[in-house]
Amino acid sequence: MEKSLYLCTLNYVIMCSLESLKVDLRGLKDEVTTLDFNLDDTYFEALDGADVKQGSLHVSVSIRKATGFFEFQFHTAGTVTVTCDRCLDDMEQPVETDNRLIVKLGSDYSEEDDLVVVPENEGILDMTWFIYDGNTHQACACTWQVQPCHDESSGRAVS
Repeated sequence: MEKSLYLCTLNYVIMCSLESLKVDLRGLKDEVTTLDFNLDDTYFEALDGADVKQGSLHVSVSIRKATGFFEFQFHTAGTVTVTCDRCLDDMEQPVETDNRLIVKLGSDYSEEDDLVVVPENEGILDMTWFIYDGNTHQACACTWQVQPCHDESSGRAVS
C-alpha cells in the first residue's frame, strides 16, 4: 500500500508520495521558488524510524538559487503528537519554526551543520528528514516545559 500526502504547490493540490519532497536542484530557475506542503499523519507514518507518528504541519519552503549554492528557508507551523517523558501519555505539541539550509552541488554527499553537499551527478535534495528534524526535535525537547504532565495516580500536574 503506497503512503500518500497532499502537496499544495502554488495554487493547486495533487495526491503524491514522499517523492514530492525531493527537489531537483538543476531544474530550479534563477529566481526564488516557493513550495508549500500540508503534512499529516501519513507523512509521519511513512518515515521509517521516526519518533513522532502523528501531526499536522504546514511547511512553506522558499528556495533561492545563488551563484554556487541554494538557500532553503523553511517555515513550519502546526502540531505534532509526542509522548510525554514522565507519564508516557500522548500529548499534542504546537510547533512553529523557521530554519535555514544551504545546499551546494559537489562530488559526494555530505552534511555539516546547516550545509549540505549533494552529488552533482544526481542534483536531488530530499527534504523529508530536514523537515522532520527541523521541527520535531524542538517539540520533543520542550514538551514537559511547555505543558505540565499529569501524574495519573494523584491527578495533579507534575512540574
